Amino acid sequence: MEKAILKAILLDQNKIKEENLVKRDIFNEIEKDKKNPFIIIISGVRRCGKSTLLNQIRTNQCYYINFDDERLINFKVSDFQTMYEILIELFGEKEIFLFDEIQNIDGWERFVRRLHNNKKKIYVTGSNASMLSRELGTHLTGRHIAYELYPFSFREFLRFKNHPLGSIEKLNSIEKSKLKKLFNEYLNEGGFPEYLQTKKREYLKTVYENILYRDIITRYHLSSQKPLKETVYFVASNIGKELSFNAIKKITGLTSATTIKEYFEYLRNSYLVFLVSKYDPSLKKQAYASKKSYLIDVGMAKEVGFRTSEDEGRLIENVAFLHLKRNNKEVFFHKQKRECDFILRKGLKIKEAIQVTSHLDSKNEKREIEGLLEALNRHNLKEGLILTLDDEKEINIDNKKIMIKPLWKWLLEYN
Repeated sequence: MEKAILKAILLDQNKIKEENLVKRDIFNEIEKDKKNPFIIIISGVRRCGKSTLLNQIRTNQCYYINFDDERLINFKVSDFQTMYEILIELFGEKEIFLFDEIQNIDGWERFVRRLHNNKKKIYVTGSNASMLSRELGTHLTGRHIAYELYPFSFREFLRFKNHPLGSIEKLNSIEKSKLKKLFNEYLNEGGFPEYLQTKKREYLKTVYENILYRDIITRYHLSSQKPLKETVYFVASNIGKELSFNAIKKITGLTSATTIKEYFEYLRNSYLVFLVSKYDPSLKKQAYASKKSYLIDVGMAKEVGFRTSEDEGRLIENVAFLHLKRNNKEVFFHKQKRECDFILRKGLKIKEAIQVTSHLDSKNEKREIEGLLEALNRHNLKEGLILTLDDEKEINIDNKKIMIKPLWKWLLEYN
């Protein structure tokens, strides 16, 4: 790159702006790691707030470079040394480097390794899980700590809304009503930070298309966009339902289920879609077993999929799934004669079973409880959980304790 152009870009990017930023749930964890020698990797879907999080970490002792800046489109790995020299010329020597969307530069990990060898502290963000993990595994094994960032959790959404939150157990009826109202808004709008500021649905569509075109179609050199779009449309319209690659193959008109499997790998790498496997102790059987799918955000799911009035239960199931992912849980679903939405494994054992439904009534209570009980009995668990929109009670059946809890309350308590 031309040195004068690079200099102008770095000057522009390193102006620290004073903003009222929403504190993210993982901020304190990342702060604890600032004294250790490891490279900090923060990955997540586009526009979920990675750059903002870097700005919260950022101080006058940091260099900041955003490689998603279109002015850096011609930046090559050979330009890193020139960039480093310009940074020292402009701002003096600093010990902390913040690299935003660095995966856009082929070979970036070699420069980062050199900085790390010279005892510099480095923070890196990226929006492609596979590329980051491959490059980290090749050149930075054992030198990094990885975090994943998602759109706002419900707690972060409340911070965005400037809603004070004290003890959950001491809420009065008015405070509970306010929280329920805010949760209904969260369930409807999702958690993409910039969308919540504007409420323009076109924004979600633009983010979705950027993920599809920039992170998948261009990156993986796909010749046709239509089958990929139809795959995402199917997933967004069938959240939490079992799917098969063969069924999607027929819908898209593709000739190979392997291609569909590759699509899901691309979608997962870009953090747009997640697959959950039916649990089986055999890894081979698990790989071939049916899957369920969830989207990165319920607001986006509404924008890109087909919704009916009966979909509320699916959307709250998606919210619960994302919260489990935020908390680094290993998630499966259970199905034998009955079905349980989520079972969570830690180590070699299943530790929790969770059922999610919008409400319990005479039509569905038996089915939901029997599905949870079957999972509890199968995995020798004494206690299970059913999440609904509003119910709260405890029942005991067959020497098993079943807690029934509102989803909004669980989202604020569970970590």
